Amino acid sequence: MKRSFPILTDVQDEQEKHDSTLVLLDRETYSHVCGVHDTNLSVIEELFSTPVRARGNRLFLETADHKLGFYFSELVRELELLADSGKTIDEGVVRSVYSEIMSYDSDDENRPKVRAIEIPVSGAFVIPRSRRQATMIAGFDRYPLSFCVGPAGTGKTYLSVAHALREVLSKRYRKLILTRPVVEAGENLGFLPGDLSQKISPYLRPLYDAIETLLSREIITRMQEQGTIEVAPLAYMRGRSLRDAYVILDEAQNTTRGQMKMFLTRIGENSKAVVTGDVTQSDLPNPSRSGLTDALKVLAQIPEIGITYLQREDIIRSTLVRKIIKAYDEHRE
Repeated sequence: MKRSFPILTDVQDEQEKHDSTLVLLDRETYSHVCGVHDTNLSVIEELFSTPVRARGNRLFLETADHKLGFYFSELVRELELLADSGKTIDEGVVRSVYSEIMSYDSDDENRPKVRAIEIPVSGAFVIPRSRRQATMIAGFDRYPLSFCVGPAGTGKTYLSVAHALREVLSKRYRKLILTRPVVEAGENLGFLPGDLSQKISPYLRPLYDAIETLLSREIITRMQEQGTIEVAPLAYMRGRSLRDAYVILDEAQNTTRGQMKMFLTRIGENSKAVVTGDVTQSDLPNPSRSGLTDALKVLAQIPEIGITYLQREDIIRSTLVRKIIKAYDEHRE
């Protein structure tokens, strides 16, 4: 049973100022949360710009700001739960959980909790870094079909691949199928070197990149040999019935209306599908006829379909990418 820790305010100790306190009952977990030589506490102090003190089994945030105390207690609670489940709490984990905690309103009773994704076998661990990313992952769990729409760098592909690998390696689905439309943007496919497989490889490389950050090359090779992972162009989906599979359609803004309908009608029994894309970056001759844009309008009222719109505030690739996209958006406006 999950433990619940009280938030104590107005602590009566030798200090006169009011502290926000979180009591941790498990000493081993407490040490994991604090980090080696209290390195995690130093990170927390930096993030909150407020001193943090540790005494016995208690942590103190030296502030009289009750809202800041709320966020502090939520952060430590989430870190404690992660530590209890065997996760290593380091600076990256602290910063990721902090980013999500700070993205929601303390008065929102329906706020999502941190939805960490652990990849079986490899032990890779992925944490959403914003509220919308957490909502997106919640949608993956809840809906048989999810649309994730947003600018580059918001984690659409990475988080969907991580969730899919977890589900497949946990034996909830028989295989993972990743697909993309092959659209030529400035280069002629026929003039690229190599056979068909080599010509198509650059289009599918981002999907491989996501997988390779989460699994070792040996595991990936074994899954490919066993047919547990399949990466193929969208055209190869025609005529198939995708059963007992987790299917991800990436770069969906480059699908035509016909291709999108074809893909969605391939989804079979006990299957889950995720569609990702950026409606502002279509390589189609007529972007207004994008299958993704059309599907978002046509399917918006179906309750079994989840749709998450990520914003530039959710960009995690780099601060520079966030600024670049903001500049382009403002220029277009």
